[in-house]
Amino acid sequence: MFLVPDFKGNDFFPHGTRLPFMRYKGLFVGLSLFSMALSLVIIAIYGFNYGVDFKGGSLIEVRAKAGAADVSKMRDQLDALGLGEVQIQSFGNESDVLIRIEEQPGEDDAQQQAANKVLDTLGSDFEQRRIEVVGPAVSSELRITGLIAVLASIAAIVAYVWFRFEWQFSLGVVLGLFHDVLVTAGIFSLFQLAFDLSIVAALLTILGYSVNDSVVVGDRIRENLRKYKKMPLSELLDLSINETLSRTILTGVTTIAVLLALFFLGGDVIRNFTFAMLFGVLIGTYSSIFILAPLIDYLGIKRDWSGEAAKAAAGAGASARP
Repeated sequence: MFLVPDFKGNDFFPHGTRLPFMRYKGLFVGLSLFSMALSLVIIAIYGFNYGVDFKGGSLIEVRAKAGAADVSKMRDQLDALGLGEVQIQSFGNESDVLIRIEEQPGEDDAQQQAANKVLDTLGSDFEQRRIEVVGPAVSSELRITGLIAVLASIAAIVAYVWFRFEWQFSLGVVLGLFHDVLVTAGIFSLFQLAFDLSIVAALLTILGYSVNDSVVVGDRIRENLRKYKKMPLSELLDLSINETLSRTILTGVTTIAVLLALFFLGGDVIRNFTFAMLFGVLIGTYSSIFILAPLIDYLGIKRDWSGEAAKAAAGAGASARP
């Protein structure tokens, strides 16, 4: 007879962990508000280093005639042309390469001349597949659309949380989401990292990750509010955060492990996207712990959503009638 060993997992944090998060709630909320304000100042001063998607330019698709394309060699050749930002990305099979060149000073002739320089530099080893030009109007429209996508996502998340929880939870979640997006955008502005459509996709992913963590913590807070009706609110919030801390940390660590592998092994094409995700996971984990609960503590909240208290009061009133 085959016996299956009795394996029991271990908690990342021991049962009964009681870290006093609410003791430092003023520090955490103040630090978050300061980082948001600082990010706005940095963005206002430095702006963003927009990629080809948002700045305009040319897109060239080529295919190597023999074997796989050497992307590193191509990058060295094209960087020497002095055309500004040049993005090179393999796609499809190993022979296909997509080249993005930022918009050149001048009219359409300047864009065509830049494309011709690229094709002449690559030589007869590559076959031209297509050339597209992203004009200023299209790039401006993409910037506006990207901003609308982020704001619409935040609005939809707030509506969901408001429907599921009390308004205090929604306010905590929306502050946390704006915090995550603003601080991540501020880092990209400060270090002038390329900001393109892939970074918008990263920001949207960060929003989903952050709200997932916040909903987990919010669910536990609501459960404990029903369970411990006389426990002081600060103590109850500390208890709720500690009870979900193991899950929050482990989820973040496993996500970061995958993102680190992508950052170091995924190549230059997705490095900025992966960096945005890495920073976003860290800042999202922070906001789900140090923004939502402290804000609820400051605002206060009722202790019962079930309506049982109202029913009990109605029953008591009926029984008291002659």
